[in-house]
Amino acid sequence: MIGLEQVYWLIGMMFIAIAVQSWRDRSHRKWLGNTAFWGLLGISFLFGTIIGSLANGILVLALVALAGSGATGLGSIRTTSAVARDARARRHGNWLFGPALLIPVIAIIGTFMLGRIQLWGFPLADPKETTLIALALGIAIALIAAMLWLRPSLHAPIEEARRLSDTIGWAAVLPQMLAALGAVFAVCGVGQAVGQIATTWLPLSHPLAAVAAYCIGMAFFTSVMGNAFAAFPVMTAAIGVPLIVEKFGGDPAIMGTIGMLSGFCGTLTTPMAANFNIVPAALLELPDRNGVIKVQIPTAIALLIGNIALMSFLVFRF
Repeated sequence: MIGLEQVYWLIGMMFIAIAVQSWRDRSHRKWLGNTAFWGLLGISFLFGTIIGSLANGILVLALVALAGSGATGLGSIRTTSAVARDARARRHGNWLFGPALLIPVIAIIGTFMLGRIQLWGFPLADPKETTLIALALGIAIALIAAMLWLRPSLHAPIEEARRLSDTIGWAAVLPQMLAALGAVFAVCGVGQAVGQIATTWLPLSHPLAAVAAYCIGMAFFTSVMGNAFAAFPVMTAAIGVPLIVEKFGGDPAIMGTIGMLSGFCGTLTTPMAANFNIVPAALLELPDRNGVIKVQIPTAIALLIGNIALMSFLVFRF
């Protein structure tokens, strides 16, 4: 049965290939740091379930040390010239988006179909992980289709993957680490601690005050952690469930839905959400790496106010 483990193997092999290409790039002064960083990340995906928690923890600390010491950087990438890319773009036109559009199409179809396919009485794919498996399958099929159609050199996908990874740098693994941090906070009881502080120092005797504290807290913790999914268990355990649901009788589904959207308001305002705010600025080579955040802040504030009003109106009516 195909599960997430096989998807991780695919990702791990890609990072190992990037590490090998970095090792071969001796003209780059940070070739050793790049090799170590992407190689260790590849090892974590390939053998993370085998090497155990302690080894994984040491591996993560090594990644942090490499990134924090500035040991990584953009290498010398073998790619086509801007003139050649422009000529190909003119020749193929909007059909160039075809392979990319295959990915969501296959992901949607696979989400509904993979769980139903059986071989010898067993499901082909893990029914609980069909979406992620279908997404990985879509990426693989799209890559094969692009290679057969455009016929680039065989090393082009790895070189372009290396170029993208080196450009993004350590920020590529930040979402994973922040999500793990949220899980650690939940296990350590940070939600309960925040709840005690909130109920002691904030006037939460009125439903509107509880809703405002929950939504603002979701936005704040997301801005600190960079991930609304990491902030959600903390704020829901602190304010959402004990106050909005249990004390004032609010609907948990509405609370969770609008609460997550409130968390995304914090995503718009923080460099910690690197995959949303820092990576685009790096890929577009913007002179101000925080330019995306500065533009998004007014929208985040307006959306947060709207979420507070919407939750106050809906959460206690159903």
